[in-house]
Amino acid sequence: MNKGLEKWFSDISEKNLIYGLSLLVGVLSGTAAFMLKNFIFYVSHFLTSQFKASHESYFYLAYPMIGILISLLIVKYVIKDDISHGVSKILSVISKKGSQIKAHNMFSSMVTSGFTIGFGGSVGAESPIVYTGAAIGSNISRLFNLNQNQIRLLIGCGATGAIAGIFKAPIAGIMFTLEVLMLDLTMASIIPLLISGITAATIAYFFMGESVMFHFSIENQFDYNNIPYYIILGIFCGLISFYFTRTGMYVESRFKRISRNSYVKLIIGGITLGVMVFIFPSLWGEGYESINKIFNGEGPDLLNNSVFFDWKTDPYVLLLILIIILMLKVVAMSITTSSGGVGGIFAPSLFMGALGGYILSLSFNTFFGLNLPHANFALAGMGALMAGIMHAPLLGIFLIAEITGGYQLLVPLIISATVAYVIATRFEPHSIYTKRLAELGQLVTHHKDKAAMHYMNVKDLIEKDFEILSPDLNLGQLTYYIARSKRDLFPVVDENGMMLGMIKLNDIRNLMFEQDLYEKISVSDLMYMPEYFISPK
Repeated sequence: MNKGLEKWFSDISEKNLIYGLSLLVGVLSGTAAFMLKNFIFYVSHFLTSQFKASHESYFYLAYPMIGILISLLIVKYVIKDDISHGVSKILSVISKKGSQIKAHNMFSSMVTSGFTIGFGGSVGAESPIVYTGAAIGSNISRLFNLNQNQIRLLIGCGATGAIAGIFKAPIAGIMFTLEVLMLDLTMASIIPLLISGITAATIAYFFMGESVMFHFSIENQFDYNNIPYYIILGIFCGLISFYFTRTGMYVESRFKRISRNSYVKLIIGGITLGVMVFIFPSLWGEGYESINKIFNGEGPDLLNNSVFFDWKTDPYVLLLILIIILMLKVVAMSITTSSGGVGGIFAPSLFMGALGGYILSLSFNTFFGLNLPHANFALAGMGALMAGIMHAPLLGIFLIAEITGGYQLLVPLIISATVAYVIATRFEPHSIYTKRLAELGQLVTHHKDKAAMHYMNVKDLIEKDFEILSPDLNLGQLTYYIARSKRDLFPVVDENGMMLGMIKLNDIRNLMFEQDLYEKISVSDLMYMPEYFISPK
């Protein structure tokens, strides 16, 4: 920054500077979200708009591999950096001093995920756009030489703006930052987050209008008699959350063992994913079109373009196939990312939640003659699964309410999300975002005491006003050092300054007045090595 601008900004109060920068971050992250969503839509529409619902398309076999190949080539030869697992990387960055995200992340995740998802990769665009927003916040912070806390705040603003922009849901954006990134909730942080979230959502409304992402209409008002079924849904989604996390990480670990050659992984993963999408086209892309079909009462149409098209009117076969799709979605997601694609878990978790709610209500209606509203259960399932997978119940509740306009179903949303969260955390203490860091011992953002200690420098805490002793001193000489010291601890070191032990005043108090022992007892006789000591490094 040139000196003129530097002086101009130095005259602005710190609070107003942060407010202004949070507005800028909101504009940029909201614009990035709009660009990515539209890129994915137009690519996917161009590739699949001519497909007939009653016939399977063999293009499904090839498209996902092409998208992953494009992403792989961009990462390998242009970016030359690992950009996978965006949210986990943000948590890792926040955990470290500096909190700097490389500049290329302001566009690299967007571009690569756009090709991955547009060509049918079974992942979501949300994690890449969150990583993009966080990178925008981090690099703007670097430009203005902000301190550590301000950097983390603007990273949070970027993440908030990204979620708010992609879903047009500012409250959900804030909840994501508070629950997933674990940014401290204070008045100093909440206002910038609100500014970024509202700004990004406004940008999204400006470009995309007032329509919500999912066209949801309440089939029936909330019936308190259905509370037991929403509790069962919460339990079901909690178990699916556990399955999601464990299966996703298992598939990922298996792919790492296949080969170090990225092209071998691409071929194996691309072929496997292509076959899965060909057999079950609902696995294509983010899955938001499938969610809208469920909301619109067109659940059987999830078998369109598939080899099972003629069976979609049979509720028993439909249930069986939908359960298979539910189980395979996380496998398809992990194969996509492990074989070189770029994407996140937001969309897959929403898809599986909606499908899980639909399967449960369809099962009760088919086997027990009930009349549970499919759309309502699908909506509650989305919030519940997100709460279970991400360990973020408030995010699940408010995101689903905002993106569907289904605020009238807050009670079942809260019930299912809370139960799912309790069940999921009972089986899996870490969310899918934090599990990788926890296994490496790098998770500090979710443990405030550990975080506080992590940011402390041991060198800054060391007290140095001690009388240093040599082991060759006798008791008489030791009393001289005791007389001039203000401390009751006396380190003993060798000629190289290495610690040999220490002496406590209380341990020798009874000897200090025995003058006949002054020449007979040495410091080495009195010292002892403490059980624990730390290095300044």
